[in-house]
Amino acid sequence: QVQLVESGGGLVQAGGSLRLSCAASGRTFRTLVMGWFRQAPGKEREFVAAITGSGGSTYYADSVKGRSTISRSNAKNTVYLQMNSLKPEDTAVYYCAAKIYGGVRTTVDDYDYWGQGTQVTVSS
Repeated sequence: QVQLVESGGGLVQAGGSLRLSCAASGRTFRTLVMGWFRQAPGKEREFVAAITGSGGSTYYADSVKGRSTISRSNAKNTVYLQMNSLKPEDTAVYYCAAKIYGGVRTTVDDYDYWGQGTQVTVSS
């Protein structure tokens, strides 16, 4: 089993920045493809970004490309999502997800483990 714990959410004004963190345990971290998803009220959970186990490949949703950076520290068993130039439409619960091995994936069903989520609220 893999346990994921997100942190770093909060309330920020439009144009501001936040860095989300997700600490993983229960499996060798470098074997995990890590992803970030988000879910706004009344909407389906959607892909935000993903990174391979080595950190060598990343992929972003068009909605955050150029404004967000996913990274990881395999020494700290942690994946990060740096979000800049935040917009009110970025408001959502952000979830960390893990998939064992493979390349980056962008759909909910591809991931095996999920965190509890962290709320990000962007005020206009």
